[in-house]
Amino acid sequence: MTRNEMIDRYNSLSAATAYIIGFILNGILYYTMSAHIADSFLKLDRMSSKRGGWAKIRVKLAAADRKELVKSGAAIALGAAELLDTDDKYNRGERFEKIITEKVAHQTWVKDSVPFNVAGDIELNGEQIQIKFDGAELTNEKTLMRMA
Repeated sequence: MTRNEMIDRYNSLSAATAYIIGFILNGILYYTMSAHIADSFLKLDRMSSKRGGWAKIRVKLAAADRKELVKSGAAIALGAAELLDTDDKYNRGERFEKIITEKVAHQTWVKDSVPFNVAGDIELNGEQIQIKFDGAELTNEKTLMRMA
């Protein structure tokens, strides 16, 4: 599958009606919310050979994109980047999801494994919202082929 085919397939299957993307700029943790993920934020990559070497789409913001989001006011500061640095069993993406769920959505966060085609990570004002942190895998070719 090509990059665009993977993105189109993901979009056609996704239960999300909005997205929250997190990133760090100059030591500050930010988030931005939109109805879709900008094409420039999506990069084609490969899974490790140990995981099959499948193509994957990753959310990856360029430095210029991060700066523009902050400059334009489209990004909201959450605090120091150290908010993501805790000694627990979760990775940065999970910690970011927890911060958004608790501080922005005012809901209790529970780690789950609900597929992207069933529901978003949180429901807020009737919208299913998918939460991703900079560098996160959006989907991969194997998953998309299995959902065909």
